[in-house]
Amino acid sequence: MSTAPRRIRVLVVDDEPLARQRLRALLEDIGTSTVVAEAGTGQDAIAAVAQERPDVVLLDIRMPGMDGLEAARHLAALPAAPAVVFTTAYGDHALAAFQANAVAYLLKPVRQDQLAQALERAAALSGTRLEALAAAGHGDGGRTHVSAVIGGNLRLVPVAEVRCFLAEQKYVTVIWPGGDVPIEDPLKALEDEFAGRFLRIHRNALIAVAHVDGLVRSPDGGWRVALRGIDRQFPVSRRLLAGVRKWLRG
Repeated sequence: MSTAPRRIRVLVVDDEPLARQRLRALLEDIGTSTVVAEAGTGQDAIAAVAQERPDVVLLDIRMPGMDGLEAARHLAALPAAPAVVFTTAYGDHALAAFQANAVAYLLKPVRQDQLAQALERAAALSGTRLEALAAAGHGDGGRTHVSAVIGGNLRLVPVAEVRCFLAEQKYVTVIWPGGDVPIEDPLKALEDEFAGRFLRIHRNALIAVAHVDGLVRSPDGGWRVALRGIDRQFPVSRRLLAGVRKWLRG
């Protein structure tokens, strides 16, 4: 006795309700998938993936806050990442999407035959770790969040709330008021990505310039940076002290 093929579990992500409704209608006509959830932002998409574990994410690119490209990069860090199909009204992100190893890049209005083909390819790739996507560049403005996989779940930290990136042994630790989170990003890559927002004060530390409270003399005669919102201070290397002081003077 033959069994029916397993239906593809799909998450639909778009900040426009009418666009989500149209994608739902196309998926229903194709008949091979089940929409398990909808989301209107990149952050909501990540939360929905954690809860619903879809096979495929239909992901708009231009959305308020975290855009689709950034959301896809965070999702790619999961051990069993869903396959991503970008859907967008703009063609100017196509190169970035394909460099990020997207399964498909569909321009709106999305055609049913193109969507059906993209679903087939996406279903074949779902459950794999898309290494190229995780390693892709983060765009000119940098990410709005950094992420880590902890206990199989994706943990997001808003970059605006980060106080310090601290390199310790094999990992970089994100220090923020919500605690310490280990990430795999190299410190130099973070320095380049967030240039102007974070200042190197030591070979192993970048501090958020927006949260600097000042320089504090330490008992050993050195200097430390105090940061608002946390009770920790971070040493400034002698080599970088002059540059830190210059920055503080504006």
